[in-house]
Amino acid sequence: MTDSDGRLRRLPPQDLTPAQRELYDDIAGGPRAAGPQHFALTDDAGGLNGPFNALLLSPAVGSALQEVGAAVRYRAALSDRVREMAILLVAARWDSAFERRAHTAVGRATGLTDDEIDALHAGVVPDLPDADEAAAMDVVRRLLDDADLDDATYADAAARLGEPALFELTTLVGYYATLALQLRVFRANQ
Repeated sequence: MTDSDGRLRRLPPQDLTPAQRELYDDIAGGPRAAGPQHFALTDDAGGLNGPFNALLLSPAVGSALQEVGAAVRYRAALSDRVREMAILLVAARWDSAFERRAHTAVGRATGLTDDEIDALHAGVVPDLPDADEAAAMDVVRRLLDDADLDDATYADAAARLGEPALFELTTLVGYYATLALQLRVFRANQ
């Protein structure tokens, strides 16, 4: 789809304002573009795929949001498996087809099994023999169900994961919930 992205016109690079172009370059040339590509950031005309086209509507807010995304994906201490399992649970909760498709490929590359991916697609935490992974997924499930952690869950997660990782995990859940909302509202969830 090169002309529109749901409710939004897909913006090709040549049509961008200077502020939009700076954000575009940060997305298309930043850490998301480095290394193996598990999903395409741009279409054939250079327009941004998924939630990224909508970020161009408000470069100041879009830049801040894409920076949060880059931080939780590339600079956080969470393991790759925990990160991708959390993203797939958020995608299941919000029925986000784009995030499910994109992060299934990334999840496979991080070592998630087909059974784990199937469970996550259904919104179910798979059986995880690693106690730290299980604690992290318990946090994600509770955040998606209740948007809070009781004192016992918080204490367990803080002890197992550490408060910095717990902060990163809650930020990741909030970030991907925000993207899922934007994908839905702008009908860019293909």
